[in-house]
Amino acid sequence: MSDLSDEILWSSLKEGNLKSFSILFKKFYPLLYNYGLKISKDEAITEDALQDFFIYVYEHKENLSDLKSIAPYLFSSFRRFIIKKINKNKKYSFLRNLDSNIIDINFTPEELITHQESITFRNKNLIKLINQLPKRQKEVIYLKFNCNFGAKEIAETMEINYQSVINTLHKAIKYLREEIAIIQLLNS
Repeated sequence: MSDLSDEILWSSLKEGNLKSFSILFKKFYPLLYNYGLKISKDEAITEDALQDFFIYVYEHKENLSDLKSIAPYLFSSFRRFIIKKINKNKKYSFLRNLDSNIIDINFTPEELITHQESITFRNKNLIKLINQLPKRQKEVIYLKFNCNFGAKEIAETMEINYQSVINTLHKAIKYLREEIAIIQLLNS
């Protein structure tokens, strides 16, 4: 069930499926926690706010909008939620009156190094995976991403029909996404 699309997962949550809620919680808790920590700069505030936020989401599940992508909704909602909690709570007066439009996020050197290492690792694996593609898929990928050609331009260049370009591009990207996901799973 954890490999469901965001749209299906969200719909299932709205219907009260606890398994969907659990998957959503496990998938987004660490990401939202790190984001909240950047906003509040306090672990206790962030954890309290995040737990309250997930309880709020579950309690109001029937009123949630339909979504195709969950992350943007959760991040923007949690951002508003934690800022409101900070501004409302008197014991956190040192953080009060946060402007919801301007949040000062500070990066640690470890985050930047880890992010750069992650990008380097992904790029090395991506190059290897692209080179394993069939010739036609490699050419379509090259024209699409290196030359910024649209499907029509690729079709003209390769002298194949438009739908073949779309299908070939789709197959190549699907393969790359699946292989990268496997690599990430193995390395996490």
